[in-house]
This record gives sequence, C-alpha cells and structure tokens, in this order.
Amino acid sequence: MYRPAARLADIEPFHVVELLTRARQLEAEGRDIIHMEVGEPDFPTPEPIAQAAINAIAGGKTMYTQAFGLPELRQAISDFYRQRYGVDVPARRIAVTNGASGALNLAFACLTNPGDEWLLADPGYPCNRHILRTYEGRPQAIAVGPESNFQPTPAQVGAAWNARTAGLLVASPANPTGTLLTLPEIAALADICRTRNGHFMVDEIYHGLTYAPKEVPLGDECDAPTACAAGDDIWVINSFSKYFQMTGWRLGWMVIPEPYLRDVEKLAQNLVLCPSTPAQHAALAAFRPETIAILEERRAEFRRRRDFLAPALEALGFRITARPEGAFYLYCDSSALAADSFALARDLLEKTGVAATPGLDFGANAPEKHIRFAYTTGVDRLAEAVERLRRYFGR
Repeated sequence: MYRPAARLADIEPFHVVELLTRARQLEAEGRDIIHMEVGEPDFPTPEPIAQAAINAIAGGKTMYTQAFGLPELRQAISDFYRQRYGVDVPARRIAVTNGASGALNLAFACLTNPGDEWLLADPGYPCNRHILRTYEGRPQAIAVGPESNFQPTPAQVGAAWNARTAGLLVASPANPTGTLLTLPEIAALADICRTRNGHFMVDEIYHGLTYAPKEVPLGDECDAPTACAAGDDIWVINSFSKYFQMTGWRLGWMVIPEPYLRDVEKLAQNLVLCPSTPAQHAALAAFRPETIAILEERRAEFRRRRDFLAPALEALGFRITARPEGAFYLYCDSSALAADSFALARDLLEKTGVAATPGLDFGANAPEKHIRFAYTTGVDRLAEAVERLRRYFGR
C-alpha cells in the first residue's frame, strides 16, 4: 500500500535535476557540456583540510563526538568570528551540524509548530521552504526585486506578518542573486521581528565569497557583516561547503540564542547523534593561515570570473538587475531573449551545450523571466560558453 505523508505534495524536486540528467546523458554521448548550473565550487578541498582528515582517520579519530561537535572545533569557529568580524560569539552557543541543511532542520524543528508561517524571500533557495514544510510549517513568500536588491525590507516584512507568522529567514549573500544585506539592514529586520515576538534567522553560508567592485583591491574591502553583530537573539547558519570548499563533507554550524541551547541539543542527540567525526577533524585545519591563503586566492579567482561574465552576458541581451556582491551566481533577466526561461535553458543545453538553472527552481516571482548562471568553472570555459551563446542568439 502506497500512502505517503500529505506534506510530500508540497515538496517539489529541483527542476534543474531534469536538465542535469539530460546534460549527463549528452556527455555520455560525447557532447562537451559547460556546467554553469552547479551550485558548488569547482575547486577541490584545500590540501591542509584533506590531509587533516587523513591523519584523523589514521589516528583512529572516528568515534562519536558530542552532539554539538568537537569542543575544539566550536572554539575555533568562535575564534574565527572574533578574528574576522570582531564579534564575540561564545563557543557554547555554536553547534557543529551536518551541513547548513542539518542546521536548518534543527532550527525549524525547534521553532516551528504545525501551521506556523515563516517569511522567505522569493526568489530564494528552494530547499529552505521544503525543509520548513517537513516540520509542518508553511512558507510565506515575500516577492523581492531590483528595487530592494532582491532582499526583503522591513516594510514588506511588516505588511506580510500575521498572527500565524513565527519568523523571518533571510540569506546574505543570497542564492540565486548573490546580493548582500548591510549591518543596518540586518538590524532593522531583527528589530521588526523582535517587536512582533518572532524569530529571525540568517543564512550566511556564502560568507567569505564576497567581492567588492573590481576597482577595489581584493582584501581592502570588508567581508559581509555577520548578523551575530546585530544581537545574540538571532539564529545564524553557516557552512564549510562554499568558502571552505568542503561540499561533500557535509559540515556546517549554527549560532543559537542562549535560551534554546538545550532544546536544540536534545534534537541533535536524537536526530543525528553528531556530525561526521573525520569531517570535523578536517575542519579544524580550515582556519589555519595556510588554508586561508589558499581560499583567498580562490576568492580572487571567483571575482575575476564574475567580472568577466557579467558584462559578457549583458552584451548578449541578459539584464543583471541584482548587484552580485557575493556567492558565485549571476541571476539574469532573460525576458528580452525568451518568453520562458525553462524552455530557454533546455534549448541552450540541447543546442549549445551550456547548462544553466531556470528561475523556476527559485520560487513563483516571475521565474519565467529569469535564469541563473554559476561561474563555477574557469574563465576559459566561461569564454567558450559566451561564444556559444553569442552564436545561438546571433549576436
């Protein structure tokens, strides 16, 4: 007898998987596919991190850890907040998690009652709303656009808030747009949540991958501000996947408001026991100076790619209406080139071998007008993709 839970009707697959499956088929047939749909760095995990894992395994460090992770890793993350952001985040408030997705699961499990609504930006990362639905919550979309740099404003949050609203989740840098919130903007959103006795959660998984305008030397600009600087009642989620380039290691962390520490710990003990022990020992090497030096070189390369690709796409007729200040995406308005971005993405794959993600994956806010290109491949391949697109559009 097949009788799945009713919630599954609201949980959609990634539409881009259809395109990715087709891309793999084409590759198997000998076609050259340029992957600009993949949301992960193309660089391997830095060698010091990988070697730390090898050493840990060789040394037998493979047993369970505490539910919130290795104390020394929690302290290293605390030290990282102090060194990079000048913010004091006590190690006791940091939980190491099974990726940022694991952190979101724990947070929504802790804070969401059946029927509770959470405000989420549209466009936004689709798994957020689906994880929420798994815990019987209801996503309430806030349509965001160029006028607010694709981030929700306090006025929008206030207008959308109702008696069922439990809280607000934002992302900075955001996926799919790469846009940032300033610290005053974060503080204003936190204040409106406080005045309504709601929760405020900030996804910071692309922190570290931020870029000033190309005329500003890399390293002279400040990183994106952390929401930890705007109050100790804010839930902050981060990851080792993006900046630290540990996607498959499935490791992240969450900064938890003090009153909820025991609640989240109980959930972690029951749902996951603990994060991967070898991955945690590997992550201890992520904060070493030699590792950071590698990561900063790669950040410079991501900025070089962005600065090449953005004007090249605009010359073809795409409009980049978001300011791509972080992550590794360009969210483009493709309406001047095609009426349906999903049909366009399929056609580009079949006829040019360029794989991109249609707006359909990111919400209901004009998805047919938008397409996301990830600059997670080298500039030479990006140039080849642009040339293929130029021929396709006859430009």
